[in-house]
Amino acid sequence: MKTKNIYIMYAIALLQGMVFYGPIATLYRQAKGVSVLQITIIESISLALCLLLEFPWGILADKIGYKKTLLICNILYFFSKIVFWQADGFFAFLLERIMLSVIIAGLSGVDTALLYLSCDNRQDCDDRYNSHRVFGIYNSLQTAGLMAAAFLFSLFVQDNYSLAAFLTVISYGIAALLTFALTETASPQTDRRTHSLIGLMKDTLTNKNLLFFLIGIALFNETHQTITVFLNQLQYVKCGLSPSAIGYIYILVTLFGLCGALSYRITQKLGNTRTATLLFSIAAISCALLAFTSHALLSVLAILALRISHSLFLQPF
Repeated sequence: MKTKNIYIMYAIALLQGMVFYGPIATLYRQAKGVSVLQITIIESISLALCLLLEFPWGILADKIGYKKTLLICNILYFFSKIVFWQADGFFAFLLERIMLSVIIAGLSGVDTALLYLSCDNRQDCDDRYNSHRVFGIYNSLQTAGLMAAAFLFSLFVQDNYSLAAFLTVISYGIAALLTFALTETASPQTDRRTHSLIGLMKDTLTNKNLLFFLIGIALFNETHQTITVFLNQLQYVKCGLSPSAIGYIYILVTLFGLCGALSYRITQKLGNTRTATLLFSIAAISCALLAFTSHALLSVLAILALRISHSLFLQPF
């Protein structure tokens, strides 16, 4: 039954959210001999690969089916976590990130497409299998897995970075095994999707306002990603915070990322332009504050403000 897919995808979302090394991802890399400059180089290469691979992966996913695509990507996901766990030095972590780029590009839209095709969206259907409700639960379980892993890290793992990476390997290995139990669903015609994507790219490149807007979003996303995932840990260490405290702050920042649901009310009152200006301004002030302070509370508040502004920005636009 297709409804089986929904529950399997729920479990996969929870397990793949459980990145136990999340609170100390940068510190882990530094402990393995990778500098901050090398981390940013790796991230730049990873982003470029994601952009290059997404279009061909989309075509391939339509040809081989969503289950096979998920299976390939989740198995690669599992192996990438093994590489991360055993990595030592720049090139090993670069390999892990290249693998991750392939995975992210391959999974882009495939998980939600399989979920949607597994739902029953008739008006008289059981509400448990309505796509809106299913997507809400799916996204919430990813966040729940992330917070559960961060809590366990703060409580038990703490300074044992290798254990955090190993536990993540176990979690992703179980997720890969669960993928075998999925049932294939029908995918749209490849030719139709290819033509629509090419048309969309042409429209985007010829619309100057839209192009600048997308560039702004990309820069905002990368700033948020770099600071809240990598540079935040260096800031916390500079402020004298312990690994346990960093884990609890990570949980708090993740929770505040759920505030995007409030964006509709803010946009309704201020309008799209004022809301975008306000959120970009908050993000810029937060970055400036982080550049000049070594105070723990101010640093945490600045990172929270950046996370909140990014979460609110993504929803209405």
